[in-house]
Amino acid sequence: MNQRFVLYLLGWLLLLACAFLCVPLLASLVFAESLEPWVAAIALAGVVGGLLVLLYPPLNRNILPRDGFLIVSGAWIAVSLVGAVPYLVAGALGPVDALFESVSGFTTTGSTVIPDTTVIPRALLLWRAMSQWLGGMGIILFTIAILPLLGIGGMQLFKAEVPGPVADKVKPRLATTARTLWMVYVGFTAAEWVALRLAGMSGYDALCHSFTTLATGGFSTRNTSVGEFGSATIEWIVIFFMLMAGINFVLHFRLLTGRVKEVWRDTELRYFLGVVAFSTVVLFVTVHEDGNRIVDSIRHAAFQTISILTTTGYCTTDFEVWTTLPLLLLLCLMVLGGMSGSTGGGIKSLRALLAITSLRTTVHRLIHPHAVRPVKYGGAVVSESVLSGIWAFLTAYLLIALIGTAVVAAHGYDLLTAISAGMTSIGNVGPGLGEIGAYDNFAHFPGVVKMVLAACMLFGRLEVFTLLALFSREFWRR
Repeated sequence: MNQRFVLYLLGWLLLLACAFLCVPLLASLVFAESLEPWVAAIALAGVVGGLLVLLYPPLNRNILPRDGFLIVSGAWIAVSLVGAVPYLVAGALGPVDALFESVSGFTTTGSTVIPDTTVIPRALLLWRAMSQWLGGMGIILFTIAILPLLGIGGMQLFKAEVPGPVADKVKPRLATTARTLWMVYVGFTAAEWVALRLAGMSGYDALCHSFTTLATGGFSTRNTSVGEFGSATIEWIVIFFMLMAGINFVLHFRLLTGRVKEVWRDTELRYFLGVVAFSTVVLFVTVHEDGNRIVDSIRHAAFQTISILTTTGYCTTDFEVWTTLPLLLLLCLMVLGGMSGSTGGGIKSLRALLAITSLRTTVHRLIHPHAVRPVKYGGAVVSESVLSGIWAFLTAYLLIALIGTAVVAAHGYDLLTAISAGMTSIGNVGPGLGEIGAYDNFAHFPGVVKMVLAACMLFGRLEVFTLLALFSREFWRR
């Protein structure tokens, strides 16, 4: 294990965090708010990061898969700790709540312990949105460049679909790939900001919601989310950009370079859009009431379908008043999540699609024992190692969700609240059902529950095995 290089890279990451913390610092000057939260956070990240860079210059720059696990896990934990400092120094939240909010931000979950955003400094709400935006781009690069190399949870298959130091590159070098995807990500963010401004949002609200939409994070500057603006135009704009954020960003690049047929032939994309269409129709049929305009019911159905499926977590209506069937559908969408290579959470469409295909093939083999019918994806045979990785991932995912559920239930909460808390945390969705519904928050949970759910968020965001590997005794052996 190249520990010196790991610490060196984490040091530079903290120094980079200092640069981004300067944005809310400048916002505090504009809004005439206290500078102390940002000075404290910048000082902490700068000192720790600087010491790591100075004390641990790498003797060699080779990174093994084991180092990759440590770098990625350490990165999310380190920035979450630094990101909690402004909440704490500003006096907005206590230590546990500050860490919960920060983890929820950087993992793009969107679960919040802030019951009233109107009493929170505007610069702090901007940082809250920025943390999701930074985490969203981070997870794209993590998914496309690192996961395939580490062979996590069946993501080896993704080698043929993503850029980086693997086959079928968007660009030949990882650095160029990163810049390309940053351009797409920033371009979408800027486009949404312009659209929201034209629709009547203030520049500040448009910036915060653009940050959290493209990150599929869902933190809003308003207590009742996007629905508080009362604008159908704003909602349709957010629907479009949530959908774009839930799609593999490599496909966006291919579309921008004119490879339209190649994009449409993508099996995962067609599956993802099929789930969106089917779920929207089901929600429309089940929630539409006589007397309501059909176009409004379609908008609400499409918004909540895409918001939950992409794990954004915005709300335009209190879906807890819906009947059991649409609530069950929303719970299922929490599990499915967005596409691989997107900022969405959940188990990802690629794994869901391959799991379904594998199940069908297994049933066929039971009926026809001598038949040779391998699992295929995109016309290519999927190896058994990939399939076993997927089933292992799904097993670990479910077990961690059950642990979160059990901890919530053990503290006296009802079953619906407990189940949805576990699922929404590991799926990085945000809102749940029961006492953590559309317009509720997580502030009422005890500190132990908040920490367990924050851990579930990290497990879900880092594709389970990345963080789980650190708990293995073999990982730390030389």
